[in-house]
Amino acid sequence: MKTVKLFGTIFVKTNKENHNFAIRNLVMKKIILSIVVLFVGITSFSAQTISFENVTIDYGTVKKGENGKKVFEFTNTGNLPLIISNVKTSCGCTVPSWTKTPILPDKKGNITVQYDTKITGKFSKSIEVFSNDPKAARKVLTIKGEIQ
Repeated sequence: MKTVKLFGTIFVKTNKENHNFAIRNLVMKKIILSIVVLFVGITSFSAQTISFENVTIDYGTVKKGENGKKVFEFTNTGNLPLIISNVKTSCGCTVPSWTKTPILPDKKGNITVQYDTKITGKFSKSIEVFSNDPKAARKVLTIKGEIQ
C-alpha cells in the first residue's frame, strides 16, 4: 500500500492500483513508440526521390553560334510521383525546359537547357531545380564550357 499526499489530501493506493497504473503507463508508451516508428517509416520509405545521372555538363570548347542545347536526365528512385515545380537559371543566357507531368516511380524525366552560344568566352552557369523531393527539394545543376 502506498500513501500519497496531494494538495493536503491523503490518497491511499493499493498495490493492485499501482500495478494497474504501471501496466497502463507501459501500454501507452508502447502505443506512442509504435506511432512514432510508423510515422518515421512512412515518411522515409514513401517518398519521391530525384536522382540525376550527372549534375554537371561540360560543353568543352564550342564554336560561336553552334547548338547550345544539352539535356540533364534524372530518375524518380522513390515510390511516389515526383513533380518538378520550377527550374531557374543564373542568367538570361540559359533557357530551361523540363518534364511538366508527374514522373512516376522508376521513370525518367529531363531538364533541357539552351545556352546562348553567341556569347564568347568561358562560362559556368547554375540551374536550380525545385521538386517535391522531401530530402532534396532544391537541386543545383551546372553547365560550363568555352565559346570561341
